[in-house]
Amino acid sequence: MAGNWKMYKTAGETVTFFEKFRPLVEKSEHCEIVICPPFVNVPVAVRAAEETRIEIGAQDLFWAKEGAYTGEVSGPMLKAAGARWVIIGHSERRQYFGETNESVLKKTVAALQAGLRPIVCVGEHLEEREAGNTNAVLISQCEGGICGLMPAQFAQIAVAYEPVWAIGTGKTATPELAADAHSMLRGYLQQCFGEEAASKTRILYGGSVKPDNVKALMAQPEIDGALVGGASLEAVSFASIVNF
Repeated sequence: MAGNWKMYKTAGETVTFFEKFRPLVEKSEHCEIVICPPFVNVPVAVRAAEETRIEIGAQDLFWAKEGAYTGEVSGPMLKAAGARWVIIGHSERRQYFGETNESVLKKTVAALQAGLRPIVCVGEHLEEREAGNTNAVLISQCEGGICGLMPAQFAQIAVAYEPVWAIGTGKTATPELAADAHSMLRGYLQQCFGEEAASKTRILYGGSVKPDNVKALMAQPEIDGALVGGASLEAVSFASIVNF
């Protein structure tokens, strides 16, 4: 269960969140818990999550280890700050910052080289779904952004299916629609990496996951977890999702 805080919370608000959240999930051993705050709050979150099972991730990274890239943050920097995970290729990065399948692959490789676990995002827009192109879009994103990995690299990543039309809109893919997309993704990844590797890959669902719909989503065998946006910003809400 991963929480993507996007561009929310100051350092003080991060500390307050963890003070409320930690006791709510201290006995939650059925899943991995990851929280991805803004870059500047990664060290604060790492300290706040000490001696717990909660792991901290980042929301992005750059593919170079260092250099004249004003405003960017590298994998080694995130690793040194205590991050263990990183979200790559989120639809908002693709939409607002021009990320492509090629850049997603480069960032995924860079994350793995730095010892971070990538959560690689794929998903279609509403017009693509309505045109019947969902599978083609997801295959294209996998082909360009995931299937270029070596098998040993692929074994280290998680995939997040996030239908863009369900992110921050309050709309959620029905459990059946989500499961169909997850099944198709796993089938294509099987073609790239083999049945065993694809079966072990965790495919998370992201798109307006809330306490009142998480149970139905998680009841689908093909859905291995959730990438949660807005509902991860409030301690009780995210704890309810973790403890579905």
